[in-house]
Amino acid sequence: MPIIRNNHYKPPFYLFNQHMETIFPSALRKVKGVKYERERIDTRDGDFLDLDWVKRDNSRLIIASHGLEGSSDRPYILGIAKLFGQNNWDVLAWNCRSCSGEMNRREYLYHHGFTQDVEEVVSKARERGYKEIVMIGFSMGGSLTLKYVGEKSDDLYPEIKGAMAVSVPCNLSSSSRMLALKKNKFYQNRFMRKLDIKLREKSAQYPNLIEIKPWQSFSDFHEFDTHYSAKIFGYKDAQDFYDSVQCYPHLTSIKIPTLILNALNDPMLTGDCYPEFIAKQNQNIILELTKHGGHVGFLQKRKVHTYAEERALAFFDKVINEQ
Repeated sequence: MPIIRNNHYKPPFYLFNQHMETIFPSALRKVKGVKYERERIDTRDGDFLDLDWVKRDNSRLIIASHGLEGSSDRPYILGIAKLFGQNNWDVLAWNCRSCSGEMNRREYLYHHGFTQDVEEVVSKARERGYKEIVMIGFSMGGSLTLKYVGEKSDDLYPEIKGAMAVSVPCNLSSSSRMLALKKNKFYQNRFMRKLDIKLREKSAQYPNLIEIKPWQSFSDFHEFDTHYSAKIFGYKDAQDFYDSVQCYPHLTSIKIPTLILNALNDPMLTGDCYPEFIAKQNQNIILELTKHGGHVGFLQKRKVHTYAEERALAFFDKVINEQ
């Protein structure tokens, strides 16, 4: 599909650079009026997932997936829940293992390609009888969403009509290099600090699982993932882990209408995180590139909802209406 180069979206004047566009919505944005109904489901491997529903007795459902160390309570998920809940959609915002306020049972947490849990969530949605299901993911959640619909390809459930990914690191190697830059280390260190706390708790659950090191001893995510993620999930090193779990190789297999919305000034994305070549080859993918937006930002002047949220509603309404 044609690549959309969006020069129309502009952030509020006070968000004067990519870091303000990223940090301000994450730290200060408040979304009110969303009331979840929580459901805990058991997974096939003996763990659990916490699902947060907004139910309006609609036949249409959007499944929302959060980013690394996020949850269903992050502003970007609440924004989707509020907007879609007000526009004739039910909402299912699910929490990755360990992200709902309680540590999970198994020895591992989650990662960008852990689509076995996406399958658990989709299966639960299908049990509820929804006829039309769409999926949206932000950052890591976008990676999970794209990998899932690409992996399933011809075997994707017919109820799933469309997908969208926002600020998605399609290529994890490229993203990790971007985060290692001095100007972006704030984000890298914040992620590692949060993961360090969970890994220490997990080590208390499973004393022989992994050697715990101070997060400050790792110079970048490549070292961090080589020591932790690769070992825990059975990969040779971080590169092997990235190559195996990232969504990039699965984009060519996507066969439902899919929108990827990435900002060109995103401090966590570079290179193949903007999959222009694949978008040109796969007629099912729309790649929309904005000049501004930061990472999971897209705030709009004097508007309750972000550009990403409004774009999602317009995109999915169009997808459903054209079925």
